[in-house]
This record gives sequence, structure tokens and C-alpha cells, in this order.
Amino acid sequence: MGVRVQLMTWQEAQPVAAPIRFAIFVGEQNVPPGIELDDMDEKSLHAVAFDDAGKAIGTGRLLPEGKIGRMAVVKEWRRRGIGADLLEALVGEARRRVLAEVKLSAQLQAAEFYRAHGFIAEGKVYEEAGILHQAMRRSLK
Repeated sequence: MGVRVQLMTWQEAQPVAAPIRFAIFVGEQNVPPGIELDDMDEKSLHAVAFDDAGKAIGTGRLLPEGKIGRMAVVKEWRRRGIGADLLEALVGEARRRVLAEVKLSAQLQAAEFYRAHGFIAEGKVYEEAGILHQAMRRSLK
């Protein structure tokens, strides 16, 4: 299994990342299509995972202030370490930028995944786009 993660600009990532995000967030989770892509995409660094055939199978982004978001892995590749690879690539980039911490807004069903990767929950669970979320952070110091 030759999965590789590549960090790229939105201009480079959009043709492969946007369809994954729409399939998962809009198609599977009923997020309104009008809010899936936003003006932060242009300002963010994107991680895209590719299988050994060069097909994009997952994505995530790092906003300039250190927030990780839009983490998504196509269904047939879930629970195979792709999310961890994407997350570590984005955390690694945050470290290179000498950020003190990274934050994210975890969908509640993914909170354990992030906890296993060193994130701690803060504040109350809240709803966004009809999905329960938990704010989480991980210190990089």
C-alpha cells in the first residue's frame, strides 16, 4: 500500500480535494453545499493523500492561524491510517511554522481519533451544520 501525502496550495489541491469534500461532507453528512468551500481554502495549506495509483483518497487543511479542518477520507480507505497520515502532515507543517499549538473542531464521532493523536477537548459540545462538534487543541511545545 503505497499511500503518499502531499502538501499543496488550494490551486493545486482543488481539482482532487473538492470532490472528496463534497462527496463526504455534502453527500454523506448533508452539510449544505454552499458552506463546504470557503474563502479560507485559498489561504490554507492542503494535505492530499494519494493511493499507489495516484488517486486522491483523503484531504485536510491547515489555516494560517493553526486550525486544522476539512479532514476527510473516502469510505473504502477509512480505518487504514490515512487520516493519521494527513493529520501528522498538517501538524508537521504547523511545527515547521513554529506555531505553539494546533486547534480543530472535531465531529463528535471523530473525537476519539483526535484524542489518540494528542488533542485534548475544551469547552462544551456544540452543533455546526447539523453535526455535533467538540473544540480540541494540541500543544506543539
